[in-house]
Amino acid sequence: MNKLILLIGGVLVAGGAAFVYNLNQQPAGHSMAVPDTSSLSPGDPIAEVRVPAEFSSLAMMGKTAFDAKCAACHGANATGLEGLAPPLVHKIYEPSHHSDEAFYLAAQNGVRAHHWRFGNMPPVDGLTRGDVKGIVAYVRELQRENGIN
Repeated sequence: MNKLILLIGGVLVAGGAAFVYNLNQQPAGHSMAVPDTSSLSPGDPIAEVRVPAEFSSLAMMGKTAFDAKCAACHGANATGLEGLAPPLVHKIYEPSHHSDEAFYLAAQNGVRAHHWRFGNMPPVDGLTRGDVKGIVAYVRELQRENGIN
């Protein structure tokens, strides 16, 4: 009985230590910190975005859909706009953290605010899955041009 109690206690202590250790870890080279935008005026672009010299044909179709449905809040070329919506050309939206499917779900269902303080994003009416596929291609090509892979 004493050995069983010691074993259970040891497992609990080890599990607790592992839990505390993991709470304090961040993936290498990965920061979820949002930039300080206190010096920006409402409506100012949040990020500086380099645009590729050329886009794929899918990304060009996505840019058209993005400009029509997303740019009013997320800014031209997904720079984000202070007081409105975050930049999509940001490490937070890299493919390993926000998959392509996350973009489909955001357009379809909206998103509860979780990284930024802009409030919840409503669903976007009038976008097909094909439209969002193009938008994702456009955003991913912008991200790659800006070193976000």
